[in-house]
Amino acid sequence: LGDMTFLFSILLQYFYSLTIGPHLVVPKGGALELRCHDNNTNTPSTVVSRGLRWQRERGRRLEGEVEEGGGVVFVRVQSAQGYHMGRYACINNNTKEHSSIYVFVKDPQSPFQRSMVNGILVRVGENLTLPCLVTDPDVTPVTLQTCDLQPLPSDLHYQSDPQRGVIIGNARKEYEGCYICLGELAGATVRSSQYTVDVRLVPEQPPVISLSQRERVILRRGEQFEITCSSSNLNPDFSINWDFPVGRVRASPCQREGGPHPVRERESLTLSERGRASPCQREGEPHPVCVPPPERGFISMLGDSRPSQSAVREGESLSLRVEFESYPRPGTLSWAYNGKTLHNTTEHVITAQRHRYRYVSELRLVRVHGSEGGIYTFLVNHEDASVNQSFPVYVNSKPVIISQEGPVDGQVRCVAAGYPTPKISWFYCELPHTRCSHLTNASQWEQREVATVTVSDSAFGSSEVESRLNVTKGDAHTHYHTLECVATVQGEQAYTLFSISERTVPHKLFTPLLTGVVVTAVILSITLVVLLYKYLQKPKFQIQWKVIDSIHGNNYIYVDPTQLPYDAKWEFPRQKLRFGKTLGSGAFGKVVRATAYGLCSADSVMTVAVKMLKPSAHSTEKEALMSELKVLSYLGNHVNIVNLLGACTVGGPTLVITEYCCYGDLLNFLRRKRETFFSAQAADGYYRNINNPREPQRDGNGSSYMPMRPSSQSDDKGCLSIDELSVDTEDLLSFSYQVAKGMEYITSKNCIHRDLAARNILLTQGRVAKICDFGLARDITTDSNYAKETSK
Repeated sequence: LGDMTFLFSILLQYFYSLTIGPHLVVPKGGALELRCHDNNTNTPSTVVSRGLRWQRERGRRLEGEVEEGGGVVFVRVQSAQGYHMGRYACINNNTKEHSSIYVFVKDPQSPFQRSMVNGILVRVGENLTLPCLVTDPDVTPVTLQTCDLQPLPSDLHYQSDPQRGVIIGNARKEYEGCYICLGELAGATVRSSQYTVDVRLVPEQPPVISLSQRERVILRRGEQFEITCSSSNLNPDFSINWDFPVGRVRASPCQREGGPHPVRERESLTLSERGRASPCQREGEPHPVCVPPPERGFISMLGDSRPSQSAVREGESLSLRVEFESYPRPGTLSWAYNGKTLHNTTEHVITAQRHRYRYVSELRLVRVHGSEGGIYTFLVNHEDASVNQSFPVYVNSKPVIISQEGPVDGQVRCVAAGYPTPKISWFYCELPHTRCSHLTNASQWEQREVATVTVSDSAFGSSEVESRLNVTKGDAHTHYHTLECVATVQGEQAYTLFSISERTVPHKLFTPLLTGVVVTAVILSITLVVLLYKYLQKPKFQIQWKVIDSIHGNNYIYVDPTQLPYDAKWEFPRQKLRFGKTLGSGAFGKVVRATAYGLCSADSVMTVAVKMLKPSAHSTEKEALMSELKVLSYLGNHVNIVNLLGACTVGGPTLVITEYCCYGDLLNFLRRKRETFFSAQAADGYYRNINNPREPQRDGNGSSYMPMRPSSQSDDKGCLSIDELSVDTEDLLSFSYQVAKGMEYITSKNCIHRDLAARNILLTQGRVAKICDFGLARDITTDSNYAKETSK
């Protein structure tokens, strides 16, 4: 086949709009000749030949095109190669009609055409074509496979065309990777080259541009100016350009940071005159940075630079504020009062804020005293400039009478202070110990008879004024009883009264104010003593278990229960407890019935008793409950002791989880069965109703004992109803025996129970007696359960 020539004729007719011809298979190295002619007889052949031309798809270069007379054009290739493979189209330039044929260059060594480009770049959403072109149309079917033999993405759909390749629609980011095309030829599997697909994200907006400095930049001449332009994009298909004055800027190379996406470019700028740089022009408005270089640094005060007077009332607060611009940064920034530097204290609070070249400093005078008036100065400087600004502060103070004297030798004296300088006036009236100035018929002493002098004068604070008045006997005013000195400052007054007719010196020790203070102090002292007494009389939470360390005759040395070890295995998650009703309670603690989930096993549900402290408990009670927990863990398990099941010591208040005894305590159990108790005897054969229900009785002496209530039948199915039980002598002997066995076990553990009583014995299923300790808060001196007897 290498020496054979294949001819193909394409007819172009005016009534054809598009004609797709068949394919042609040419062996590699064979001759290829394509001939195209128009059989339109109405058009001269010379015109037809000039209007016909051959063209390859996608603008590929056409080799061997030859025109021939008679309305025929042809393409002649002496030795067909792989790059000659493709679609050839004959086009009529006059009528725009065209027809095409696809040429296969069959290469037994390469069933798929070798591609010079193995990397394919496509945007998200576009169609992707892998150039898996077969050189022999007998290669079928063409399928797609990943290079690492992994399954194709679930939503990847493709079509194979032997003349176009493999077409993947709607490319997605998940399609990135390496692919290979497979086919079958003569029963054998053939493979194409590997193609690497890169799917680029399509940004929805232009790249984001940011500058390290976006505001005004101030530099001194000769200083270096450096600014960073940063831009980020979904893909690296973008660039950064600077626009700056020519000859004034030296740019450093572009630096890419953070992978291929963010790009940063640094420019070092040395200025010789005022200029303007507009960096990072990229699909939008540029970001200008104005750079005005002054000759030297400066400090410019903003606002009115003239001293501003400030007035404040004594006891109020005042803020002095300055705002200025400075470059370079100030080296010293301080406030001074009358030439003395102020420090940041609770009375003089100094704050400073900075925003680039603008600075704000504030001095806050807290609760100004009358003596703090004066000149406050703000000072700021650096190496090139120094500026200060003064603030005169005037402290207005209400008038006050600081001294009074007289009548002495026929003269009264009144000294007042305040700012501005107080004005002193004198009034007189007949009524004793009364403000004369408030009376409608009050008389004022004429000013020409008053001698007023300024004792001390301050330009910014309190001034003192002294006024003297002669009230000698025989004067026309001596028949009045009361003389009033009134000092006035800006509508506020201070006064003092003088008695002209007689001068009495009242005893100042028991004034109404002093009396009130003394009475209040006495009441508070008595209240404190009563509260302290009540607190000392309040019963304390006590642990009744004691562990013996050693015995010396009749003396016992006990182990400090706080020093006993505690094993973390007893810890139980408090969230697995569901609390029910309260079984017993005292001043500092209570015992609550609860349900524990997963205490014995993962799926177990168990009714337990939980001992806890109330929120009113003190640290000593908390320590005592923890000590009881350690003693119970030390004792271990016994059938006649209320055994420890678990504890919660972390994440909240301490909880001690023990066995739940459904019949309550032995004391109330026996009281309930008092009427139904009988002593079984051999001769006793008469009938007696032993199931006579009665309500639990209470001691007639008003016992404050809090019983451990038994549960109802619905609460615990394992316990029979309390009213159905009978008590006889054998039961009492059984209870005594079980308590003795429990005490024997406790003794074997070198432990004693300091409060063994019927109320500390609990009954559970099968009338099993268990020793416990419910020292919630009990005072044996007031508890009726303790009988007070004397030896006879």
